[in-house]
Amino acid sequence: MKKWMLAAALAVLGTAAAADPVEGTWKTKVDDNGNYGHVKIVPCGQAFCGTLVKAFDGTGKQIESPNVGRKIVWDMVPYGDGRYDDGKIYSPDRDKTYNSEMELSGNSLKVYGCVLGICRDGGTWQRVK
Repeated sequence: MKKWMLAAALAVLGTAAAADPVEGTWKTKVDDNGNYGHVKIVPCGQAFCGTLVKAFDGTGKQIESPNVGRKIVWDMVPYGDGRYDDGKIYSPDRDKTYNSEMELSGNSLKVYGCVLGICRDGGTWQRVK
């Protein structure tokens, strides 16, 4: 009986410790200013959040940005099959926060957002390796 309980406990811990496929660092699409960033997505409670960790100009040169360290994605709830919804995404180039959803497919993350009925395609972000 003790062996069975230990095995069950280890199975639960192993499942809880398994990383969600959306976790990691993602390269955003080029914004209206010609810049892009790297957003690191991690668990935050039962959802996922992402922070801008680096910013780049259109040539790929790393630049300073007041948005580095800023939360860009938050409250993104996983719904299975690579779908994440009910979250928010901040767009630094437009200084707007959008009600958002994301769809993961391999190393691509499609991002959408709407504010006051106006929707914006956030493009497809690529996983940084």
